[in-house]
Amino acid sequence: MIKKSTKLMGLVLAGSMLLTSCYTYTSVVGKGAQGNVKVTEWNHYLIQGLAPVKISDSKQMAGGAENYTVTTKLSFVNGLVAGLTFGFYTPTTTTVTK
Repeated sequence: MIKKSTKLMGLVLAGSMLLTSCYTYTSVVGKGAQGNVKVTEWNHYLIQGLAPVKISDSKQMAGGAENYTVTTKLSFVNGLVAGLTFGFYTPTTTTVTK
């Protein structure tokens, strides 16, 4: 009976890990990116993203450009860090393409 419960719990845990996803959202400023110059910074959050500690400033990252694209995502590495800290520290990555 305990063996079956342990197997079931293992399958549920593995299934929940496989069903997680990385989210991405993109904002276009002006006409969007006109080149391939990229600036990347991490955003720092605590408690599953509820408490922001340091958030990147995309306008500053663009360096005065009028046309750029901002992409914020939870990358694999961000998810790994969040998993290792049990969600206490949950970073995301912002990339500005000019």
